[in-house]
Amino acid sequence: MAKEYDVVVLGGGTGGYVAAISAAKNGLSVAVVEKDKLGGTCLHRGCIPSKALLRSAEVFQTVKKAEEFGVTVEGSASLNFLKAQERKAKIVEQLTNGIHQLFKQGKIDLYEGKGTILGPSIFSPTAGTISVEFNDGSENEMLIPKNLIIATGSRPRSLKGLPLDEKDVFSSDGALQMEALPKSILIVGGGVIGMEWASMLHDFGVEVTVLEYADRIIPTEDKEISKELTRLFKKKKIKMITSAEVQADTLVKKDGTVAIDAVVKGEKQTFTAEKMLVSVGRSANVENIGLENTDIVVEKGFIQVNDVYQTKESHMFAIGDCIPTLQLAHVAMHEGTIAANFIAGKHVEKLNYDLVPRCIYTSPEIASVGISEDIAKERGHSIKKGKFFFRGIGKALVFGESDGFIKICSDKESEDLLGVSMIGPHVTDMISEAALAQVLDATAFEIGETIHPHPTLSEAFAEAALAVDGNQIHG
Repeated sequence: MAKEYDVVVLGGGTGGYVAAISAAKNGLSVAVVEKDKLGGTCLHRGCIPSKALLRSAEVFQTVKKAEEFGVTVEGSASLNFLKAQERKAKIVEQLTNGIHQLFKQGKIDLYEGKGTILGPSIFSPTAGTISVEFNDGSENEMLIPKNLIIATGSRPRSLKGLPLDEKDVFSSDGALQMEALPKSILIVGGGVIGMEWASMLHDFGVEVTVLEYADRIIPTEDKEISKELTRLFKKKKIKMITSAEVQADTLVKKDGTVAIDAVVKGEKQTFTAEKMLVSVGRSANVENIGLENTDIVVEKGFIQVNDVYQTKESHMFAIGDCIPTLQLAHVAMHEGTIAANFIAGKHVEKLNYDLVPRCIYTSPEIASVGISEDIAKERGHSIKKGKFFFRGIGKALVFGESDGFIKICSDKESEDLLGVSMIGPHVTDMISEAALAQVLDATAFEIGETIHPHPTLSEAFAEAALAVDGNQIHG
């Protein structure tokens, strides 16, 4: 038996379910095929569970510092990690149930099983029919979409020769399922995910060593942000080894420890800990979904698309981590919405990836939008910049979190805002103002002229904007 739909979405992760809801709101008949759980990586193995644990780590540290705020806690603060894991699971369950409810409201059909794209057949003269192999073993079903959106996401990558057993050597997926914290851990990779885990595990009381191949941690962010996080993490006694080329085939697991060699600035060193976490990026899920039955082009492991996310097969689209764009949940959401609106015949605007805010949930937090100072110079901009430190902000001192700063780069000739980088308390909640400023083509002068309420952390953004022209008040 075959069922026809205006849109079938292959993958029910963040991008997939948002695309499905957007298509349904446009009056289209929609089905989603998901072999695991609605919400995908972000909800079950990424954004939400990791941030739930990061919040537990933050609360643990706050309680330990309660005396500084005049609050006496009877006895010493202790951590119940299983309780933290239970809280994480409840949050994930609540949000998952919410998506199921949205599907009911939108009359979106959910097929729980593995979907495979078929070539032209008796069901359809063009490629794109989806064969669904149900998880419960019931008879396969054929779905015939007028349009297909591929949203199959990504998975953690490892180094060649470094197997992930999820017992001693974890991926970020496996680490979220730990039932007990190790005393020490090696983290291979000092990018966004690696540094979030380094921050969290340190705040939980784990001894952390980070091995990063590049010459600095979070190498995709502004150099001054990287330098400040390095300084603050060193104060916390987090060990960070940069320019470290890990020798994957030297891994040894023995007597409850893992050991591995790395060449650091030409010198071979051995690093040992109780556990290891490998965080070296993610690979797109493009295998075993039937792409070989289509004319879809895959290059360097990613599906190739145009500005509205059409593949070479004009009725097939791809969004999210399986295409070569920023691997962020909010990016996948917007890509899914653009694809769904285009399918519905609406006018859509090309997504400007320079305007996408990026957040890192370390302690302190990091957030940025636009381009960094170095990239601005590479693109030929003559820049002027302003920086303001949180230690000059009353609300930051009240919070007891005065580390970090906000940096703004503008074009010297046009006054256009080029990029904003933040490191400090709650900056992931503050970056949206900077993103809106860029969308509206606001200048640093206009931001500085905007009245920011006192006392708030957001005053630092206004001061940084004023500092672009040397007009800051408190610094």
